[in-house]
Amino acid sequence: MHPDHTHGTPVQRAMEVHQPTPLPPAVAVPAPVIPVQPNTVPAVASIVLPDGRVVTGYAINPAQPEPVTAKPPVSRPAVNVALGGVGFLAVCGGLILLTSFIAALTAFITQLITLAAVVFGGWIAVQVFSTSGSGGNTFNIRKAVFKRNHFNG
Repeated sequence: MHPDHTHGTPVQRAMEVHQPTPLPPAVAVPAPVIPVQPNTVPAVASIVLPDGRVVTGYAINPAQPEPVTAKPPVSRPAVNVALGGVGFLAVCGGLILLTSFIAALTAFITQLITLAAVVFGGWIAVQVFSTSGSGGNTFNIRKAVFKRNHFNG
């Protein structure tokens, strides 16, 4: 669909074209080379090859690694304080876990006691309210004689 919502020929619009402006290239000026004289003149070595030719050149010494600086000794009280802090954190973490375990164990025992009370109470209720005559003793109270707190049947 055309943006002008017309059904005729499209309308021509003026358009600006922007051309990038080239930048002049940067001229790099090389840094001047300053000759540095060595502190000592290296020794010139000559080697005679097996075919009789003589090769002369400078001897190259292998690069020596920088000496390792000794670490300062750690003081004994600092080590004791650090170890004491680590031990204290471990004890605190253990106490938190211990209290969580005790709380969970208490909740579990409470639930077991509640379950036992419900099951035992249900069993008693079934025994009391059961209408079946099996397994129980039935007494006819009208025929019983009460005399001096003794029951005679």
